[in-house]
Amino acid sequence: MIRNTLILTAHDLAIAVVSKAFYLIIFIPCFVFISLALVDQPDASLSQIKIGLIKETAYPPNILQSIQSSAKSIDVTWLENEEDGAARLKEHQIDGLLINNEQLAGSLSLVVLKKESLHTLAIVENLAALQKMAEGDRVSWISHIESLHAGGIQQITMPTWILMMVLLVGCIIIPAQVAEEKEKRLLLALLQTPIREVEWLLAKLLMGMILMISAVILLHVLSQVTPVNLVDYLVFIFAGSFCFSAFGIFLGFLCRSQASARTLGVIVYLPILMPSALSDVSQTLSSVMPFLPSYQLYFPLQAILLEDATLASLYAEWAYLLVMGSSMFYLAFLLLKKRWLL
Repeated sequence: MIRNTLILTAHDLAIAVVSKAFYLIIFIPCFVFISLALVDQPDASLSQIKIGLIKETAYPPNILQSIQSSAKSIDVTWLENEEDGAARLKEHQIDGLLINNEQLAGSLSLVVLKKESLHTLAIVENLAALQKMAEGDRVSWISHIESLHAGGIQQITMPTWILMMVLLVGCIIIPAQVAEEKEKRLLLALLQTPIREVEWLLAKLLMGMILMISAVILLHVLSQVTPVNLVDYLVFIFAGSFCFSAFGIFLGFLCRSQASARTLGVIVYLPILMPSALSDVSQTLSSVMPFLPSYQLYFPLQAILLEDATLASLYAEWAYLLVMGSSMFYLAFLLLKKRWLL
């Protein structure tokens, strides 16, 4: 009995190695370690932060002198007015804007994109350290924190949930289905009929887009979140679903079996999702995410939902999604023409 059990166990482990599932045991712990190393930055408060100050504002002399004398930790940008500061905040040119608090003399209000972000924490910690060195334990210089991103927690987190659903379909569901049809020889059988390659690819593309759009609609219906610029928002949803559906089809053609497709999907899913989802808590991830395709969908959705942005100001991200989706669709077509791993 023990011998048979050990033999079967060894057999199952061998199958896990052959099917690539064993790779996840190595990949996920390494990925978690790297992610935590990027997110948990103990010296984040010591890195240089970018503060905006308004030229015509009479700041308290002691506060202004302390900020200007800390050039190593605080980079000061002088702005024309509050509207200029808000625009630069949205463009991520500064981390925060300091204005006088009219309700409490001698204190400041801090304007940031999001209160729950690493940049806000770094600004508060740096100014608290400056105050302690200059005045000791007195009333905090910052008496109020205001966020440009209006809306409740559902609206703020909606872009992250949408990205998760889109990538789930594009990186795991579609590749597994494509690999299943290859593994069971269903695709070869279909190609013996009058059905052409491009028709099969378009069907898979539409299937992925319908799943993604249905998930997004359901999320919005349940959360009762409606963007102001609805048409621009829908344009990006369609572009994103097209891009990542084509990406999923391409991933499916790289695998011979469902098991390997799921493994590859998870390996691709996590690195694409995490930098965008965790960018607000890591300055390193904030600098990395613009190079990822997920950012080209996440950032426009966030800008339209929270900042009422329009397609005219986000055409580069929209074009990126279309170009990438078209490229992935064409590569999948070439692999299908060559009967790759069929």
